[in-house]
Amino acid sequence: MLSYSVHVAPAKVAVSDDLPPGEDRRRWSPTASTLIFGERDAVLVDPLMTIDESRVLTDWILTTGKNVTTIFITHAHGDHFFGAPAVLERFPAARVVAAPAVVEHIPAQWSPQWLDGYWKPRFPGQLSDQRFPIEPLADGRLELEGEQLQAIELGHTDTDSTSSLYVPSIGLVVAGDAVYGDVHLYMAESTGDGSRRWLDALNTLDGLRPTAVVSGHKRDGDPHSPDDIGRTRRYLEDFSAAREEAANYQELYDSVLARHPGRENRGVLWNSVKAIFA
Repeated sequence: MLSYSVHVAPAKVAVSDDLPPGEDRRRWSPTASTLIFGERDAVLVDPLMTIDESRVLTDWILTTGKNVTTIFITHAHGDHFFGAPAVLERFPAARVVAAPAVVEHIPAQWSPQWLDGYWKPRFPGQLSDQRFPIEPLADGRLELEGEQLQAIELGHTDTDSTSSLYVPSIGLVVAGDAVYGDVHLYMAESTGDGSRRWLDALNTLDGLRPTAVVSGHKRDGDPHSPDDIGRTRRYLEDFSAAREEAANYQELYDSVLARHPGRENRGVLWNSVKAIFA
């Protein structure tokens, strides 16, 4: 039987002078990385972003005694894959793979527009410049000690062309950012019909009837619950309803916050509502 364990990198400061009311700094949401393993070998899902947090992740993996044979990337946002070089230093034979549509979108994150224009200003001196090859999974399948793992291509969730990794033998879905824990959703790329397409993706995951779901952004220590699918759905529906009533981004921010006051990282909600009204 396969097993899994989850490492959550804590929230970290991101350099920004665009802060929501009452906040004195911008924070990046806590981010999950999942190790799926058998007796000897392991698949790592989403190797995080900064040099330091990916080294901490690698040290954590080494304590398990497992050999990482494959690194799977769920989607083309740099906070989920820029950290791969630190893992590859300790596991140089590991393949880095992703669904074909994800592989197509990843080079944009390394482009001057995004790497130099977005990521590095927010995390100065914290990101690796090392590039690495990423292999497209033509049939979406991985094998780990005789068990099948399946990439589930979902289309748009919090960005275009995303995926999750499904482990049928243990009922596990490693959702990437298709599903969020108790953290505000990143909605800045979900204008137009983005929310509807995201809801369609959640229906796809629900149809797998998972017994465990690892959300891409979640609080450390929270359960890996399939209920996060429903909670993500309700947030999307609440956001859409609030958008219909709001006259400006401040009203939308206040309305969503009133519906979800306990979720972590109001900064991502602030960025999302401003993008909606841009």
